Amino acid sequence: MVGGTFDPLHNGHKRLLDRSFEIAGPWGHVVIGLTTDSFASCKIHPIRPFAEREADLERYIANKQYSPPWIVEPLSDRYGSAIDADFDAIIVSEETLPVAVEINKLRREKGRKKVDIHQISCVLAEDGRWISSTRIYRGEIDIHGHLMKQERKIKE
Repeated sequence: MVGGTFDPLHNGHKRLLDRSFEIAGPWGHVVIGLTTDSFASCKIHPIRPFAEREADLERYIANKQYSPPWIVEPLSDRYGSAIDADFDAIIVSEETLPVAVEINKLRREKGRKKVDIHQISCVLAEDGRWISSTRIYRGEIDIHGHLMKQERKIKE
């Protein structure tokens, strides 16, 4: 299981998705929680509609030709179906690790089995900082982490 807003779909998201399919293997199943428009509205930048973001995910996965079955499910809160669903692993970034820890705590409280947490490293942009949708929206970097604004050095 993996979740996010995925807007725009950048190299960090792609690493997360790639790792999800790798962990699932050929006999697994990948569930992608995609934030609903209402849940994503709390973001500090505009978010494209759910259907457009879902289409981006579908295109990326089709281009990669992943074999495990997969589905996209609407994510209307930070946990989605992760508290009650029957699954083995959740794939997160450094940024979302605390949510996965909370999910396991809530699962244990409900008598559900703990899931394995697989944390990936965030993908870094050319400047050594994380690639993020916010940075892309601000025009600092593109979806691959290339710098869009050149810092001007002040000559003394």
